Amino acid sequence: MAACGVAQAAPASAPSARLTYPLHLGAYDARYDYDWLVLRTALEKTAASHGPFSMKQFSEAMSPQRVAQELALPHGRINVMARAASPEFDRDFLTVRIPIDKGLLGYRVLLVRKDDLPRFAQVRSVQDLRKLRAGMGKGWADVAVLAHAGLPVVEGSAHENLYAMLLAKRFDYFARGVDEAQWEIKEFGARFPHMAIEPTLLLRYPLPRYLYLRRDAEGEALARRLTVGLETMVRDGTLGALFRQHKGPVIEPLHLDQRRLLTLANPGLPDTPQQRPELWYSPGGTAR
Repeated sequence: MAACGVAQAAPASAPSARLTYPLHLGAYDARYDYDWLVLRTALEKTAASHGPFSMKQFSEAMSPQRVAQELALPHGRINVMARAASPEFDRDFLTVRIPIDKGLLGYRVLLVRKDDLPRFAQVRSVQDLRKLRAGMGKGWADVAVLAHAGLPVVEGSAHENLYAMLLAKRFDYFARGVDEAQWEIKEFGARFPHMAIEPTLLLRYPLPRYLYLRRDAEGEALARRLTVGLETMVRDGTLGALFRQHKGPVIEPLHLDQRRLLTLANPGLPDTPQQRPELWYSPGGTAR
């Protein structure tokens, strides 16, 4: 999704902020459209105070790993990315510490085998879930979260292999983000027809989606500007409105507020601003 904007009210002497964001491989890229809309809106909110801006998408499609590598280069061809928070990203990049998805990525529904749906309907607590095995990609941040909670984890080397591993009973469930699960059922359901989204459980752990910038003078200026813009969006309700417009249709079919909410800690994110409830989505479930 390409976007550009120019501030009409900015001082003539103000330098133009130029942002180049990545193109992700395949159909996966469309899932970032919301992120870039939030980015553009934050820049628009600061046009009068911080000057004009331009945005463009880099033309070469990249994997998530390649995106991070490109941003880390001193003269990399992109200068912003949106990713789930991690200690490594906090170390390597400048973090705009306002969750652009209101923490939705940390709400997880379970992909399971259809034959196991009655088994999962009996799960009432994290302790019950410890009797079942989770599947995760090797090295994913979620692995440490589940392991910290005492949940057995089986790691797979490739994302698409995990669906086959689930159906081969190598593990019992694959915890996915709310929008990830629905996209994956649509994308891979025909190949794996015995896989389903479990309808009664909802895992939650802090996993905000942040904007990351290069650690240089340009990145520092952009981080300051985006922090101002996002804080403005939180105060005036713009971020909440965009979230409801773009994420509401994803959330509604899953009836998150009617599920049993199992809450886990994320030991890798000590600086997550959870004391500010206005930054976070809540489905209204009862934590257990």
